[in-house]
Amino acid sequence: MLVLQETPAGFALFQVDDATVKAAEEKDVWEDFETLDRAKKVAKLKAFGKFDNTTEALQAAASLVDSKLGKGLKKFLKKNVDGETVGVVDAKLGSIVKEKMGIPCIYSSGVLELSRGLRNQLEGLLSGFESDLKPMSLGLSHSLSRYKLKFSPDKVDTMIVQAIGLLDDLDKELNTYAMRVREWYGWHFPEMTKIINDNIKYAKAAKLMGTREKAAEIDFSEFLEEEEESAMKEAAIVSMGTEISEEDVLNIAALCDQVVSLSEYRGQLFDYLRSRMAAIAPNLTVLVGELVGARLIAHVGSLVNLAKAPASTIQILGAEKALFRALKTKHETPKYGLIYHASLIGQASTKNKGKISRVLAAKCALGVRVDALGDTNDEGALGLEARARVEARLRQLEGKSDEGDVRTKGLPTPAKYNAQETQDDAMLTTPKTYNADADAVDTGSKKKKKDKKRKAEDTPASDKKSKKEKKEKKDKKKSKK
Repeated sequence: MLVLQETPAGFALFQVDDATVKAAEEKDVWEDFETLDRAKKVAKLKAFGKFDNTTEALQAAASLVDSKLGKGLKKFLKKNVDGETVGVVDAKLGSIVKEKMGIPCIYSSGVLELSRGLRNQLEGLLSGFESDLKPMSLGLSHSLSRYKLKFSPDKVDTMIVQAIGLLDDLDKELNTYAMRVREWYGWHFPEMTKIINDNIKYAKAAKLMGTREKAAEIDFSEFLEEEEESAMKEAAIVSMGTEISEEDVLNIAALCDQVVSLSEYRGQLFDYLRSRMAAIAPNLTVLVGELVGARLIAHVGSLVNLAKAPASTIQILGAEKALFRALKTKHETPKYGLIYHASLIGQASTKNKGKISRVLAAKCALGVRVDALGDTNDEGALGLEARARVEARLRQLEGKSDEGDVRTKGLPTPAKYNAQETQDDAMLTTPKTYNADADAVDTGSKKKKKDKKRKAEDTPASDKKSKKEKKEKKDKKKSKK
């Protein structure tokens, strides 16, 4: 009997007795492989097929991992197996070899124990390959890991996750610093807060101006409009703010520098995020935009995880708390999560946002699967087509066709009420006549009342007394309780 053993250097066939295999199923054979001399008594190398290069070794290892019969293994078995039984470690591979090549294969616990022992003394049994085995195993393990992960530096979504997280942190820090600048400098020049609404322009103006007395001498036309500049200079003359020292001005200017530098870095980071999203997820970017797409990827952890999610999950990503709260309290579940911030949903009216979010989530599920699992880069062609369909659906829901005409949907609208037409129709109809038969007196109810009175008179007094006694007993019981 032969035992097939795959190694980083090539395929090996070991000659083993059938009795040894049967014994391995019943008892532990590890003692036979503790030393090389004992292992040589149990198994002898019959044939060895060496790999020519790392690519061939990688292809063979990848096919074995997937339980497939590769070309190299097929040639090796044809050349060295002649009517003998082969013991294999993979039952699926054994069935494929038996079906395609007609070679009988065995998969059992005894074969597994023998292969474990052979692997322990593999370097000694493969004489002549001791120096090559270790570096080849290391190189093959790295190559196989890259092959399984399908590693590509252009498809690293980790950079997107980190970039969108940093972008959100920068927005929070910028808002905090900008509010601090407004509050701090507002003690000196409070009127400037209402004149300049943009935080970055405010920080630049405060840094350039210093104290408000210098406002008339400085030119702010680089970053301010004429109206804002003139209004600020007029307000500086009649300002009600307090006086500040030079040391205060230096500290405020340092804080303004931080705000300006953070805003510039945020712009650079957004450009980087846009380029990475266009390279990694072009279809998703076309559908929902860079920021929303990056937040969806960061929320689930990776692009592949997002591709595995169904459209219903993508629709409510980010609204998990609201979903479980609604399920617990038996209220209506949320219709959208992070996808709500997409531009297409923003264009829809309030009553149609839920429908558009469902349509958009379905298209996003298709687009992100092409981005994550597609072999070729279509540069967002599928996303552009899907976006056009979503926009057409939005126009349909809003009551507008592609040409801009109003489209009737559902039942036809009822005609408007016209008082003159209803009066004319009423005059054409014949007036109703009085029906004397319908004005008869109902005597049946009077007869029923008389019958009840007669029955009451016919009932004996004993029955009446018994009823009174029963009522008294019930009242007594209630009073006792």
